[in-house]
Amino acid sequence: MLLHYTPPFRWDRLLGFWSDRAMRGVEKVEDRAYCRTVEIDGPTGASLLGWMRLSHIEDEQALQLTWSDSLLPAKDELILRARRMFDLDHDPNDSDPTLSKMNQIKAGLFVPGTRIPGAFHPFEASVRIILGQQITVKAATTIAGRVAERLGTPIKSSILGLDYAFPTAQSILALGDEAPDVLGSLGVTGRRSQTIIQLATLFQDPDFSLSLESPEETIKELLEMPGIGPWTAHALAMRVMKWPDAFPGTDYGVKKALEPMNPKEIERLAEQWRPWRAYAVTNLWGTL
Repeated sequence: MLLHYTPPFRWDRLLGFWSDRAMRGVEKVEDRAYCRTVEIDGPTGASLLGWMRLSHIEDEQALQLTWSDSLLPAKDELILRARRMFDLDHDPNDSDPTLSKMNQIKAGLFVPGTRIPGAFHPFEASVRIILGQQITVKAATTIAGRVAERLGTPIKSSILGLDYAFPTAQSILALGDEAPDVLGSLGVTGRRSQTIIQLATLFQDPDFSLSLESPEETIKELLEMPGIGPWTAHALAMRVMKWPDAFPGTDYGVKKALEPMNPKEIERLAEQWRPWRAYAVTNLWGTL
């Protein structure tokens, strides 16, 4: 199935982002395509297991989505998540005129058509962001792979190397009192383990949602949780909630791209990028 977008579209940037963060056994980038395992609820509520693959068909201005037959009952949800993950519904004509002024600061900071790498599954992405606090992308990806291998659901896939789905909030909570020790044995620090467990509990609450209805209020709610500071809250708002004005201004990549500016100077500068600061961040990441 072809999933169309409004050009320009920077497939290579998105593919590079996911390649750097691909969890062993869950995701892989090969032959200029993104592949991953999937665990998703079907129409009857039963869990469906399988795989999906996305490749770029530039002449069609679309991504080609293929999936295992086991996921056919959840086809509509699968399409929706793929579109969100690769930000296919964003129109660059809305944001690019505002962000083009970034190149007045330094040539190459802004690239037309840059998209925000989103989240296929909100809980999975949230855990990945927690694991990425104050450590390198490589280290966080390694730990995430261990968590998936130890706690994820095994999957039979026709794509070599895709072996298990990332654990759900339910599977983390099912560990009970042993959860901190189990996560700790996989390299997750005590504070991050507690934050992941609290997030898993929140995701099980029917009244909780990382939605765009009130992003600033949701950020305030997140900031009340131990282990979640402004960077984490805004990273969640950016990638999971898809809030276009989220701004994790203390992010290492943001500071690196804008050095020698200090944090206050960066915050003031970012005001001119509203309401598209999250897209500005993605552009800054692309320069590194």
